[in-house]
Amino acid sequence: MASLKEIKTKIASTAKTSQITGAMQMVSAAKLQKSENLAKSYQVYADKVRQITIDLVSHDHGPAKNPMMVSRDVKKIGYLVITSDRGLVGGYNSNILKAVMAELRGKQPSEYAVIALGGMGADFFKARGIDVIYEQRGLADQPTFEEVRDIVSHAVELYQQEAFDELYVCYNHHVNSLVAQQRLEKMLPISFDEKQTSENSSADLTSFELEPDRDTILDQLLPQYAQSTIFGSIIDAKTAEHAAGMTAMRTATDNAKDVIDTLTIQYNRARQAAITQEITEIVAGAAALD
Repeated sequence: MASLKEIKTKIASTAKTSQITGAMQMVSAAKLQKSENLAKSYQVYADKVRQITIDLVSHDHGPAKNPMMVSRDVKKIGYLVITSDRGLVGGYNSNILKAVMAELRGKQPSEYAVIALGGMGADFFKARGIDVIYEQRGLADQPTFEEVRDIVSHAVELYQQEAFDELYVCYNHHVNSLVAQQRLEKMLPISFDEKQTSENSSADLTSFELEPDRDTILDQLLPQYAQSTIFGSIIDAKTAEHAAGMTAMRTATDNAKDVIDTLTIQYNRARQAAITQEITEIVAGAAALD
């Protein structure tokens, strides 16, 4: 049985740990709120860009003319995998990496290409002998487009250069502070279903004169649209990361409190046993003197 001093040291150590995890929980909560506000603000812009893009491609046979909307024979698939640069975020990284590995199972290395955003993902793939053709680390907690321009632009350029024939973005979608969904969304080639087209009728641009022509505008707009869509996924993933970090630290804090309660009971019992032992020795000593 541990001594009173050892138990007391464990209680003090666990209490300090709970203070650290509690502080980290509050920091993650603040970051989560900022990320949610950023995601909401960005969604307004993304919706408008999508409305304009859908309108442009739904007239004058735009989809058939622009290579970013033409489906090619799929010989190689690109995967942009978004993870964090650090741990202490619960199952945030492991969940999406498991989903990606399940997707890659059965495929030959020549059939896919991996782009990693986040050090945890990059290190994970390299440790398993999977080639990472491009990576970026050190992303800010509330990233701007300028910070991710290189990796986003590079992914789109690789598709345009036919380095792969489809591009999937793999990330954790933020549902709420407790729930995240793993998503593998096809970003390229760009496509819109009939439902999206019909919902976009309010943004009809047919009454406007466009200069230059629609096809020329699409040549400039579609790469930007793809980049903005990928950037939206990155913001979503960052929001999920902060939510996972907050939940993990809250769980750690609660567990630390449970450990302290258990150790306190153990300490009181040990202290009571020590006192009882002392009383027994005193009584035995007094009896021996009689």
